[in-house]
Amino acid sequence: MPTWNAAQYLRFADERTRPCRDLAAALALEAPRRIIDLGCGPGNSTAVLAARWPDAETSGLDSSEAMILAARRDAPQRTWAVGDIGTWKAPEEAPFDLVFSNAALHWVPDHDALYPRLLAQVSPGGALATQVPNNMGAAAHEAMREIAARPAWRAHFPVPVREWRVHPASFYYDLLAPLAARIDIWETEYLHVLPGPEAIVEWYKGSGLRPFLDALPDEGDRQRFLDDYLQAVTAAYPARQAPLGGHVLLPFRRLFVIAYRASPHGG
Repeated sequence: MPTWNAAQYLRFADERTRPCRDLAAALALEAPRRIIDLGCGPGNSTAVLAARWPDAETSGLDSSEAMILAARRDAPQRTWAVGDIGTWKAPEEAPFDLVFSNAALHWVPDHDALYPRLLAQVSPGGALATQVPNNMGAAAHEAMREIAARPAWRAHFPVPVREWRVHPASFYYDLLAPLAARIDIWETEYLHVLPGPEAIVEWYKGSGLRPFLDALPDEGDRQRFLDDYLQAVTAAYPARQAPLGGHVLLPFRRLFVIAYRASPHGG
């Protein structure tokens, strides 16, 4: 897994939390008793869940110790754990009414096995709710791969870096529909207004650029890679005209999936 920096990730906390709020708002669950937030990061998504269902027992899991330390510092009253989503299972005696994951499952392989396994951890009448980025073809991502393939950088990337894993929406529908009582699935493209191309670099330093930067041997190489990346995104994302002169628009498409398990009473 790439390394994570909670402070870097939270530089765009409002923008990163908005899809989480949209996913939580779309859930048709009245009063879940037990909730887990998989890939909770520094706890910003878990806080959204706790605010919507304040009486629920809400916990978070993340593979990054740094993220969990930040979450535990800000919300010591909740249960936090370091763990791998790819192997996580709910206790047999205590499944979760809501298994929630905001912007994390794209780092986990084998979605054809992962999603059904996560749905199986949901109690009857509960839901699996996920959101993943779905913009691998965006210019900001193409630039990472193009720079890594240049002669000046190719030797540092003898094998492709671990990038996001996301399938078309139809894949998740076909995978989960036979197992669920109801599926809700949609895509949203957010248009983030950022102060300039430098902000795009800072955005991706907290997420998609991490595997590329982690593959480089020292800070000097990382900074040179970032300089090349800034040049590329400056060309790809032109500054807007007045009244927001100098600002850039960062389109960011995300895929949402909610799969409900049948209630014990057949509802």
